[in-house]
Amino acid sequence: MEAESRKLLLLCLCCFVFLATSGAQPHIGVNYGEVADNLPPPDATAKLLKSTAITKVRLYGVDAGLIRALAGTGVSLVLGVANGDIPAIAADPNAASGWLAANVLPFVPASSISVVAVGNEVLESGDAALAAALLPAMQDLRAAAVAAGGAAAGIGFSTVNTMAVLAQSDPPSAGAFRADAAAQLQQILGFLSRTGAPFMVNPYPYFAYQSDPRPDTLAFCLFQPNAGRVDAGSRIRYANMFDAQVDAVKSALGRAGYGAVDIVVAETGWPTKGDPAEAGATVDNARAYVSNLVAHLGSGAGTPLMPGRPVDTYLFALYDEDLKPGPASERAFGLYHTDLTMAYDAGLTSSGSGAATTPTTPTTPSKGSGSGWCVASAGATEAQLQTDMDYACSQVGVDCGAIQPGGACFEPNTVRAHAAYAMNQLYQAAGSHPWNCDFRQSATLTSTNPSYGSCVFTGGQ
Repeated sequence: MEAESRKLLLLCLCCFVFLATSGAQPHIGVNYGEVADNLPPPDATAKLLKSTAITKVRLYGVDAGLIRALAGTGVSLVLGVANGDIPAIAADPNAASGWLAANVLPFVPASSISVVAVGNEVLESGDAALAAALLPAMQDLRAAAVAAGGAAAGIGFSTVNTMAVLAQSDPPSAGAFRADAAAQLQQILGFLSRTGAPFMVNPYPYFAYQSDPRPDTLAFCLFQPNAGRVDAGSRIRYANMFDAQVDAVKSALGRAGYGAVDIVVAETGWPTKGDPAEAGATVDNARAYVSNLVAHLGSGAGTPLMPGRPVDTYLFALYDEDLKPGPASERAFGLYHTDLTMAYDAGLTSSGSGAATTPTTPTTPSKGSGSGWCVASAGATEAQLQTDMDYACSQVGVDCGAIQPGGACFEPNTVRAHAAYAMNQLYQAAGSHPWNCDFRQSATLTSTNPSYGSCVFTGGQ
């Protein structure tokens, strides 16, 4: 028993060292889609993942090569049961035991498997028979895992839903599940609650923007400066669409009587390109959304309804998938191209890791190569700067005390001077990447230290 305790302590210490020294993000994962004919070998993908801060990977099925390549790396896995396998597993516990024996037991405990997602978007599939088989399949797989014991017994069994499982998501406080799915969801939520498994959902601010392609909606979706949106029910002012969507799910869970069930964001992302009618599908917007989301999760702020509790979030996706059907955007969600170059820098590269580089070199300085300072641009209006200052000062990790009366940077008491200080504070707190100093083009980077007297602007190299 004492030896087992020492092993457990050593494992915990190893995990701590991994997180502390690798720049790992404990709440950030990525989806590994395979609808492509040009994916890199598993070992190359494993090497790429180890060069990043990503600590979790979701597979849509079971890829033995990648699972083995990630064994012993500290990367946690979500495996998937195909929708087509659900009826047989639901009908026969022996089929569940067989699935587990073929797809889980050969890999544990060498590989860390946290969750098995039983089906993908089943409740939104329109297939009533498949939806009816979902919970029995989850129950059979869970029973088989418990019977197998060891590492398998600690795996959670859940299923992945789209935001369409909600009847209402706006405002977030009114979040509620669809009436036609409520009965099945009540039983599924009861199962999740009893077994400690999470509710998995796919919020996509990109699709929210598609349905309302206005500039202020884009800023709200990209975590960029905006006036925010007040929830008329809770009176909470939301600063971004991601938090609003996740809190709508939180409200729906609470309304169903299962507010204590954890939420996992199984997919979210932004495409780098799309068809002419697909507004907002650009590299710049993808970089803004994902990098700002990564910074938001890394801050530990959580959401207004779950303060200090950032949700585990799986970015969609690791690679572009060239064989996916549908509009062009469906083939352009990758953080990386399949030649292992970055589609854009999302702020996920571990420092000093020798990770893959972007095809083009940024022309503006990035952190570690002369990050400089972020200040108000000459052409910005006072109205723009006031909005940007209010936004910056409302963000977690930004201290605007110096521009309050009596503060070291209160004088000169002008909107432009105060906004410059606030924008620089947010730029530095968010990671000092060039895109953190965008503010709808009302800010600019400078290599000249704007500090004066006792007013010190953080930054520089």
